Amino acid sequence: MSSSHWFERAKAVIPGGVNSPVRAFNSVGGTPVYFSSGKGVIVQTEDGADLIDFCGSWGPLILGHARDEVIETVKKTAEQGMTFGANTRLEAEFAELLCHQIPEMDMVRLVNSGTEAVMTAIRLARGYTNRRKIIKFEGCYHGHTDYMLVASGSGLLTGGISSSAGVSKTATAEVFVAPYNDLESTQAILAEHGDDIAAVIVEPVAGNMGLVKPAEGFLEGLRKATQTAGAILIFDEVINGFRLGPTSYGHMCGVHPDLTTLGKIIGGGLPIGAIGGTKSIMEHLAPLGPVYQAGTLSGNPVAVASGKKTVELLRDESPYLKMEILGQRMAKGLQHVATEKELDLHCAQLGGMFTPFFRKDVVTNLEGSKACDQEAHARYFHHMLQHGFYTPPSGFEVTFISGVHTHEQIDAFIEAFYQFEG
Repeated sequence: MSSSHWFERAKAVIPGGVNSPVRAFNSVGGTPVYFSSGKGVIVQTEDGADLIDFCGSWGPLILGHARDEVIETVKKTAEQGMTFGANTRLEAEFAELLCHQIPEMDMVRLVNSGTEAVMTAIRLARGYTNRRKIIKFEGCYHGHTDYMLVASGSGLLTGGISSSAGVSKTATAEVFVAPYNDLESTQAILAEHGDDIAAVIVEPVAGNMGLVKPAEGFLEGLRKATQTAGAILIFDEVINGFRLGPTSYGHMCGVHPDLTTLGKIIGGGLPIGAIGGTKSIMEHLAPLGPVYQAGTLSGNPVAVASGKKTVELLRDESPYLKMEILGQRMAKGLQHVATEKELDLHCAQLGGMFTPFFRKDVVTNLEGSKACDQEAHARYFHHMLQHGFYTPPSGFEVTFISGVHTHEQIDAFIEAFYQFEG
């Protein structure tokens, strides 16, 4: 049965036919693709097509689909019990591994998603500082809690929604929003409201308005400004963590936040999230401190086993240089084609992440991302899909190269793009 068949059935019993809005293809049009299986970077669809996957479940599959060692670990762990709602040694081992790979994290608490991790980080920052207000940045997406759905990126941009219905004005009243990469605006807010600011939260490398790199000095400036104001600096590394190296981006760039949120890659394809930070802050979490957080499935042994094996493989194999080389090859190839064919396009790239922005100027913030030609992106998406490549169905997302993509697949992608008419 085809993707169209399953989408029609899904729409009768699932709102919009999808369990996450961006999957609805509203930004690019057409019928969503339904996957049936995947191995490495090749996925099979319900329409009988084989596609080379450059979405990777939006980032977690840095080792490709169904990596043998991860699957074997998951099977063995599941056979011993899917969940206990009690402690397992895997939790301790995984926490030790994460803290070892990210030395600035003294302690870590496992949760079930990136959204939960951010929710906990904000609550912890407020409980630790006894302050209420926070600063976030336009176009950065930090999950779907009420106070984070202000000037958010990702699916909210795709759906043309500036904020969500059902969000209390009281919740958003405690959130200041600054343009990404605008240090002066953040400093001004802290100068005027510093005594009320509990935390500044940021994606150190933005990935929910397309790939937007931090400007020189931006993260360093945030670190200094939050220390001066006595506010907690939170790096949301749900996308960044273990994507550019076997550690956090904060560790790699030498800017150490007070708290870091993780997700995606650290689950190896299964749902997970984590929050980590200094001991003095983390010990404010219950049962040691007054900040409550709990979860029946937190530290689920199957998800933890999958994540632990993934992180170990990344640590031992270190595919990051390969992904950087492939990423540069992709970006230079797309840029060359765009120049030769006089297409308005700038391809942002960092490591194995890239975004083809359909405008010539470099994108540095949400305003620049929203100024791109989204209709051209929709045509690009369907063109690449017809040529056997699956990319994110939104111009506000990052395209991912994994550790198992090949030079030949990158070159085939560029060749297919050469046939794109814009």
